[in-house]
Order: sequence, then C-alpha cells, then structure tokens
Amino acid sequence: MTHIKKMPLSRLAASLALAAGLAGAGPVLAAYPEHPINLVASYGPGGGTDLVARMMAPFLQKYLGGDARIVVLNRPGAGGAIGFAEIANAKPDGYTIGFINTPNLLTIPIERKTSFTWKSYDLLGNLIDDPGGFTVHRDSGIRTLDELAAYAKANPGKVTVGTTGTGSDDHIAMLQFQRASGTTLTHVPYKGAGEVRGAMASQQIVVGAINVGEALQYIKGGTPLRFLGQMSKARSDLAPDVPTFIEQGYAVQQASLRGLAAPKGLPAEVRDKLVQAVAQTVQDPAFKKQAAALYAPLRYLAPADYAAELAESEAGYQSLWKELPWVDK
Repeated sequence: MTHIKKMPLSRLAASLALAAGLAGAGPVLAAYPEHPINLVASYGPGGGTDLVARMMAPFLQKYLGGDARIVVLNRPGAGGAIGFAEIANAKPDGYTIGFINTPNLLTIPIERKTSFTWKSYDLLGNLIDDPGGFTVHRDSGIRTLDELAAYAKANPGKVTVGTTGTGSDDHIAMLQFQRASGTTLTHVPYKGAGEVRGAMASQQIVVGAINVGEALQYIKGGTPLRFLGQMSKARSDLAPDVPTFIEQGYAVQQASLRGLAAPKGLPAEVRDKLVQAVAQTVQDPAFKKQAAALYAPLRYLAPADYAAELAESEAGYQSLWKELPWVDK
C-alpha cells in the first residue's frame, strides 16, 4: 500500500492562497524587449539618418539591456512620408521605433493629406540638429552664392538642385534662395542625401542641397564637394570656415532635426525605458566620439522640449506655406 504524506493544513492554505493570487494577477508579462526592435530610417542608405541609426543601434541595445537587438530598416520615398507612416501606423508595443525628420515631418501634412502628423507619435528624444548647406562639385567654377546667382540668371532653369524631397529643408531653402536672388532653379528630388551625393559626384546636378554634417562626411569619404554656404544663424562649429547664407546677403536659415519616436500609445513602462535609453545613449562618451567622427551635430531634446520645438516649427511652416508653397509645379 502506498502511503501519501499529508500536507499540514497551514501549508496547504498558504499554497492555495498563492495559487489564487497568481490566477487573479493575470498573465505574467515578459520583460521588454523580448525580441528584435525595428528602427525605421525614412531615407536611403548612406544618408545622415541612416548612418546615425546604425551608429546608435549598439548603444540603444546596451542601455535597453536584456536580449535587446535593434534592426535598422530603410524605408525611403515620398520625402520621408513612407517611413513616417510606417512608424505611426505600427503596433504601439515598443518593437517599432524610428527617426522622424524635420521639416519633412511637419511640411508633408501641410501640403497633402497624410496618415500622420507629429502628434501621431510618442516622442523619445531628439538627437541631431544639422544645418542645411549648398554644395557644388569641386570642378565647378562657382565659389560663392553670388556667383551661383549670377550663373543662374545667365542660364535660367539650367541650375539643377538636388534635395531629399519636396518639402524638405533643402527644397524650402532652394525656394527661399530662388526668391531672394531673383533666379529660376530646377528642383531634382531624391530619396535621401546618399543619392544626392551620388548625383553630385557624377556631376548630374549643379547644386547639392546637403546638410552640413552629411556633406562633411562625404568630403571626408572622398566626394569632391565645395561648400557655397551654410544655413545656420551663425557658423557651425563643424564648418567654421564656411560663411552663412545670411553673411552673404541671403535670408535663408534651415536645419534638420532628427529624433526618435514610436507609435502613439506605448505602455508607460516601455516608453520610459526607451526614453531613458535614448538619453543615456546621447550622454555616452563613446557615442559622442563616434558622432563627432560622423560630423553628426548632437542636440538632445527630452520629449517635452522636443514637442514644444515641433509645435513652434509647425506654426512657422504653416505660415510659410501661405506665402511660399513648396509643392513642385
């Protein structure tokens, strides 16, 4: 006969209470992240957004901890709208994040109906603030903005300007320079700065409207570019020898913010973990060193400050749209 050892009543009661408690607590959630996180870059390979995304991925993995793995996905096209929409429309579970770039994020919903605005996201923090710039091939005889204006007036419509898309900071800057200089320029939109660089290297276009940090990366890599001017209010520390548009008599000031966001509605604990990981990444000395090597001008904005800047910029572009619509005709 098998003898069954009786459990003391006190232990039996405790076991039953524990089981009931676990049942009432619902399913135990796995620690985030438990599988790879997609990081969407809304522009093509080789551009500033793509390079920074790939550079920062190991740091985000480090600070998210556990089995975190970041997979960078390029979703170029429509001036960034394809990638922006993919981020906004993804499941808000923390497994899709991505870069949102201004002004495209703000200008595209002004010019046409979209499935996103900047309010469609949980903001995780801004990382980059890169001023715009005009570059030409080093073999070009054009060395200043005045010389560019003179050439454009002598050759109406023949000055082609490559940008990262309609409504980008590059495109709006082109329109502002066109108006200020009394010239007629021809817009050539590409899917990212990497494509603009390629067109400049092969001299398919006259002017490459490329952000300062990106242009410096390409020059370092051997692309024969020459700056005509930068669009910051004052000369950037990245290019102290390059005069601003304002210095040269053209009231053009444009820059691109590049920050991280996720679909609206993240669980609070997931959002907080991502926000913290972004902040820790930007403060990491190794990340700063790598960003400097990429000529990526860092400017961290916490989510609340980032939201305030986006709201202010949106109002400015809505006003600009009324006087200088940027849709290609």
